[in-house]
Amino acid sequence: MSRLTGWWDRRSDAARVELYMRWSFHSFALLEVGAVVLVTSQPGTPVWFRVGVTGLVAVHAVLCAVLSARALDWILGRRARPDRLLVAVAALSAGGAVATLALRAAGAVPDAADVPIPVVCFTSFGLGAVVLVIRRTRRMLYAVLGTAVGTAAVAAALGLPAEEAFPMAFVVLMTSVAWVTTCGLSAWLVRTVWDLDAARELQSRLAVAEERLRFGRDLHDVMGSNLAVIALKSELAVQLARRGEPEALEQMIEVQRIAQESQREVRDVVRGYRRADLAVELAGALSVLRAAGVDGRAEGDNGSALPPGVQAALAWVIREATTNVLRHSEARRCTIRLSVGSSVVLAVENDGVPEPAGDGAGGSGLAGLRERLAAQGGTLTAEPGPGSFLLTATV
Repeated sequence: MSRLTGWWDRRSDAARVELYMRWSFHSFALLEVGAVVLVTSQPGTPVWFRVGVTGLVAVHAVLCAVLSARALDWILGRRARPDRLLVAVAALSAGGAVATLALRAAGAVPDAADVPIPVVCFTSFGLGAVVLVIRRTRRMLYAVLGTAVGTAAVAAALGLPAEEAFPMAFVVLMTSVAWVTTCGLSAWLVRTVWDLDAARELQSRLAVAEERLRFGRDLHDVMGSNLAVIALKSELAVQLARRGEPEALEQMIEVQRIAQESQREVRDVVRGYRRADLAVELAGALSVLRAAGVDGRAEGDNGSALPPGVQAALAWVIREATTNVLRHSEARRCTIRLSVGSSVVLAVENDGVPEPAGDGAGGSGLAGLRERLAAQGGTLTAEPGPGSFLLTATV
């Protein structure tokens, strides 16, 4: 089943919305052709009219589908505005509608019921594709009103009776409003979803950058004052040495002591970053998740009573799991559960992986976590499944 649905499951939410909209626009072409075939296949319709109008509408439907696809690419900033195709669709829409009305006015189409549907297909479906390359709502409204008024004017100019011209214009107006609204809102939805996806990606990057800044601030606080003291004492030792004072040796010994102390403090900072207290690491993970727009929650024990080695190993699991949620999933929810009993079980579950991409055992990050847990007598399991991804560490 995963092979059949993998092409869908591997896409992001934004890509799924876009794909759905694209196929919806393609289905409009089938709807347009089907409507014309259904109407023109009625008894009494001339064969030449049936074949000619159906063929012309088929070409029109294909051009509208192509214009819709390229318009979506333009809306998403992937290609230039399809102006030539826009002109072709507009010209064919107007020409097809006018030709149908002219045939009816000339008496070539005896049944008035055969005319409205082809005219609506040319005008309304054409407008639906055209408005995708129009950004302003006011211009869309002008296009709809202009099409309806133009239909009535052309029908009257060709000599069609008012009882045919004005109802036809009204039908064109109503269907055009519905179709333009559908297509315009669809384009707006696709653009908005991609914008939200980009914003979410930016939030994730900002969350990681915030963590890096925190480490940088800690390191600066530790090293800043010590380096300043080392610089001053070194300068003093240089001055004393130039004057031949024996105190220069004492100052250099002090510089050496401060340098060794600084080295130890840097190790402590790095060790604290790499082997953070489990409760602190849990709070930091929740903060980073929430900053990235993920509903992060903690359940169970905070692990403060666990041995330092176990806390360090589980802290690494939380850190790696949080990083994977931000970078490799589209999670909206992430729950971290810690239960302490005869064994310690840490479970990190998120809803951002709809289907497993592999066997769940790959990745250097998970391999490193297994090595750290193995040193504490623990194990790690990764269980991707429908709608969730569960990472479980047991010590």
